[in-house]
Formats: sequence, C-alpha cells, structure tokens
Amino acid sequence: MPVRVQPHARRTGVVGVHDGALKIALQAPAVDGKANAALVGFLADLAGVPKGAVRILRGETSRAKMVLIEGTDAAALGRRLQDAGLDPADLAEKAQP
Repeated sequence: MPVRVQPHARRTGVVGVHDGALKIALQAPAVDGKANAALVGFLADLAGVPKGAVRILRGETSRAKMVLIEGTDAAALGRRLQDAGLDPADLAEKAQP
C-alpha cells in the first residue's frame, strides 16, 4: 500500500489521500527511525494486526513509502479505512501486492 507520511505533526492520524497514497500525519520526528516506528504502530492499530505484520518495503528514508500489511485482507482494511472517513478506491490504483 502506498503511504505518504508527514512527520512531526501536531497529532498522529490519517489525513486523507495524496496522489493515490494514504497520507498519515505522525507526531514522531523523522529522526533515528522514530517516524517509521510510529508509522508501523499506527498502521498495525488501524489494520488490527500486530506490529510485526507491518513492513516498510520501500522508502525508509523518504516521506513516500510502500508498506505491506500482512494478516488482513483488502476488504477488512477497506472497511477500517472507511471507518476513518476515507474511500479505499482512491488507494486501489496504486496499491501493489
């Protein structure tokens, strides 16, 4: 799933969709992997999976990342995104397995 992060934000949460990627604001700064750790924790909570099921595949040092979430299916994740007020169809075009 494509993700765009905004580190050092006022609060952590889903902001919306930016260029086909899920945009997430993170309170953690982009220093020493803190923002990546916060992202993994937030996405694990959002998807209802353990932190170990979330991996950053690309973009560890970039705001634009590709993330893999294991242990949930697309329909379940889509429902959770809808609960967060987002349209999962906005992400479907760029998502890659």
